[in-house]
Amino acid sequence: MEQLKHECGVAMVRLRKPLSFYEERYGTWQYGLQKLYLLMEKQHNRGQEGAGLACVKMHAEPGEEMIYRERAEGSHAIEEIFASAQGKLVDEEAAADSYHQLPYAGEIYMGHLRYSTTGKRGLSYVHPFMRRSNWKAKNLCVCANFNMTNVPEIFESIASKGQHPRMMSDTFILLEQLGHRLDRESERCFQEAVTRGLRDLEITHYIEENIEIANILRQAAPVWDGGYVVMGATGSGETFTLRDPWGIRPAYWYADEEVMVVASERPVIQTAFGLESSQIHELKPGEALLMRRDGSFRTEQILPARNFSACSFERIYFSRGNDRDIYLERKRLGRQLVPAVVNAVKGELQDTVFSYIPNTAEVAYYGMVEGLREIAPGHEVRTEKVVWKDIKMRTFIAEGNSRNDLAAHVYDISYDSVRPYRDNLVVIDDSIVRGTTLRESIIRILDRLHPKRIVIVSSSPQVRYPDFYGIDMSGMDEFIAFRAAVEMRRERGEEELLYDIYRRCCEQLASEGGELHNCVRDLYRDFSQEDISRKMAEMLRPDDIKAEIKIVFQSLKGLHEACPQTPGDWYFSGHYPTPGGTRRACEAYVRFYEANRELLRQKTLTI
Repeated sequence: MEQLKHECGVAMVRLRKPLSFYEERYGTWQYGLQKLYLLMEKQHNRGQEGAGLACVKMHAEPGEEMIYRERAEGSHAIEEIFASAQGKLVDEEAAADSYHQLPYAGEIYMGHLRYSTTGKRGLSYVHPFMRRSNWKAKNLCVCANFNMTNVPEIFESIASKGQHPRMMSDTFILLEQLGHRLDRESERCFQEAVTRGLRDLEITHYIEENIEIANILRQAAPVWDGGYVVMGATGSGETFTLRDPWGIRPAYWYADEEVMVVASERPVIQTAFGLESSQIHELKPGEALLMRRDGSFRTEQILPARNFSACSFERIYFSRGNDRDIYLERKRLGRQLVPAVVNAVKGELQDTVFSYIPNTAEVAYYGMVEGLREIAPGHEVRTEKVVWKDIKMRTFIAEGNSRNDLAAHVYDISYDSVRPYRDNLVVIDDSIVRGTTLRESIIRILDRLHPKRIVIVSSSPQVRYPDFYGIDMSGMDEFIAFRAAVEMRRERGEEELLYDIYRRCCEQLASEGGELHNCVRDLYRDFSQEDISRKMAEMLRPDDIKAEIKIVFQSLKGLHEACPQTPGDWYFSGHYPTPGGTRRACEAYVRFYEANRELLRQKTLTI
């Protein structure tokens, strides 16, 4: 499995009692900060390129900082930002009369884990993002798990109002757009206060107590096209979390008399606060969770719910497998594959060893083995831990081909676990995307055991199309399924179809208005899943491998039966839930065709 990158993970802790309450009950006023650390550490799987945290002190006095922030890059960013925050507490503790004067002694804590899906790196791209003002209510701090597909349109919507965004980045533009609406909402409250005859601090207090975040979101969000969970806080203490109307990205929340908490995954809230899954709520598509300065909260429908398209890759790969539903779904994914696996080994179950590629495919493996035992009662299903994943190889010490050679040893095998030249070896993975790791590492290593046949099983369907909603796979020719289909068209002498798809994509992109169609789907027309799997096995087979190679994929039907709560399947089906996704798919094919126009006339496209 090639490591996919995913943007991102978010967490929020909003304390609903004075800090003295937590010090008395839990022995520390840092209760909120500690819980944020747990939520972020338990979501480390969602982002390892950077992390950030922010704290809002709702009761900061004039002259005191009201928002504190830490950000860091790298796989150890979580430890770095919390160590930095703790260091500032220690540095200022001696001079403070009470903990209320210390940094990070606030009521609102937000955290973010980042994986870049745009190729943009640097601390300036790590959330939370801040928009400063001398007026508490106009300060805004935002972090998000999102990717917008229509950044130019959002840019134009705010530039047309006279704003001057500093860069064409969805995060910066989102912050400026929300900040602009926050300014307008503050001005609305200001005018109301003046009409009521209020003056000076009375006006300030009125604004802080009457800001309506729902108004801001209703003005800003309708132009957004993409998958997102956007959360934020104002300097005066308003907080919000909004989920996209298609439900592409996930968000869960919990509230009691002491705290309100939001995270990208349900089990991290359960673990951090000792809760049952039934106590956790999922934010609905287009719904916002809003909390006022006084601690009262509500959910409100900001955008009409659209065609529900929760991301199925969340269940297959990204989310933590200890979620109650996800664990059962991954087992069902493995069970669904049993008939195809039995067919691939030609019914030779007694002469087959079953294993998995660590670590995310392990649960699907359990489901597959259970299914095999059900269809062969009384017969042994031979299971072994054949594949081991070593620590990350430090391939930066080598160059060129030697780097590839080192990378090939990320995996190792249990020697003598297979009877040479007699046994089939079935190994299940969670997905096969690019195929590079299979060709350069896994297949070569497995062949050292001298199995008669190697069957690589994917618990997900064939990844045929890019994602534009937060997963780092946006180039069309990254996918081995796509490259196999292109090669099969060329073998049939159907280069004209490749050009025709390009022409129609260009025409759609040049037209204004009208419904967009994913013309790339025609590439796979007339090919069965098995046709493409055979071609992929041929392309991924190293020349020096002796064993027969077969690749088995989950079917779309099997995916939806196993994971009924997450119908979003655009990476497999090409049915994008938003217009922006379809447009970006057409753009990706145009880029592929123009970059490979000459290669398409040659014998093969190398992988």
